Amino acid sequence: MDCRPLPAHPFPPNTPARRLDPVNAPESSDELLMLAWVAGDAGAFEQLYARHRLKLYRYLLRQLRDNALADELFQDVWQRVIAGRASWSLPEPSAGVGFATWLYTIAHHRLGDHWRSLKHRPAAPADADERLARLADGDTPERVLSEFERRRQLQLALDGLPEEQREVLLLRLEQELTLEEIGAVTGVGRETVKSRLRYAMDKLRARLPS
Repeated sequence: MDCRPLPAHPFPPNTPARRLDPVNAPESSDELLMLAWVAGDAGAFEQLYARHRLKLYRYLLRQLRDNALADELFQDVWQRVIAGRASWSLPEPSAGVGFATWLYTIAHHRLGDHWRSLKHRPAAPADADERLARLADGDTPERVLSEFERRRQLQLALDGLPEEQREVLLLRLEQELTLEEIGAVTGVGRETVKSRLRYAMDKLRARLPS
């Protein structure tokens, strides 16, 4: 089964990859990679992009359920990351936030801009579940079908959630952000995040087969 490729790489194609001190991908934090990129190491961006591209794309596609829109917003978010890198600074350890929070805050605001441009949220395309399933890596037809059905059921359950509950759930389960990071992304307090997450999980458990 062919998996649909992610949108084109957003980094300017003719930008030289100036490397500073070696940055080891498995050991370096996102924040250190970001600092290296700001200092001129294009390879650090490549590592950040590789770490976050699929999760970010899933986050957008889960909510938009339209490949063309997800492609467009995916590119927009990375272009905003590129444009805003010079103003990025290493957060204080006590803040509990970092690059992922910044990235998903940009994505959150870009989604908000998109929804505000519409009078209402449109219905999902008829083949949205199949499109989403194509992002999964499948080794056998049985695994592909099982994954497709699981994702279809999950997406239907997610569609039934209020938008603010769906977003905190995706940020927690798929992007693995902390409650504090989700609060920073969505602009609400930690207790509000906890409440939305609890209600979302309760509704999800009730709608998904055991």
